[in-house]
Amino acid sequence: MLVDTNVIIESHNRNCWLALCSSFCVQTVEKCIEETQNGHFSRDPLKRIDEPTLRSSLDKIHTVTELQRAEVLLNGGSGLDDGERDLWAHALTCTDVWILCGPDTASMRFGYAVEKRDSLVSLESLLKKIGHTPSGALPDHYKQRWLDDTMSKLAIGIL
Repeated sequence: MLVDTNVIIESHNRNCWLALCSSFCVQTVEKCIEETQNGHFSRDPLKRIDEPTLRSSLDKIHTVTELQRAEVLLNGGSGLDDGERDLWAHALTCTDVWILCGPDTASMRFGYAVEKRDSLVSLESLLKKIGHTPSGALPDHYKQRWLDDTMSKLAIGIL
């Protein structure tokens, strides 16, 4: 399972990161790790993510090349932020089965454009699959309904 910065942060905020990591093979890219540390010192101390602990909780952290990034841009990924771009750059090179959890419209649009719609998954559906209830309600864009609505809008061309 590939996760972006937003999923890492929200999972930590909702106390479900360890449940995800113990149930799935969770992977990301270096840029997403870096992004989790942006604003680290201005965050509420309870919401800070310890980088060494984060790194050790992941099954793998991938490094992305400039050539991989160029592939994303050639496929219409100019609207992605740096972490999303690198996560997709890695995903497009995967030859095994993978799913990507990245609740952002630009990321969903890119996944739809490169015909990886079936590889996109919501945080809510992952947590339901493992029977874990997050502490507090998930924001809408982490829910299955948001993912389904976004895919439907992309399919009919209104997004």
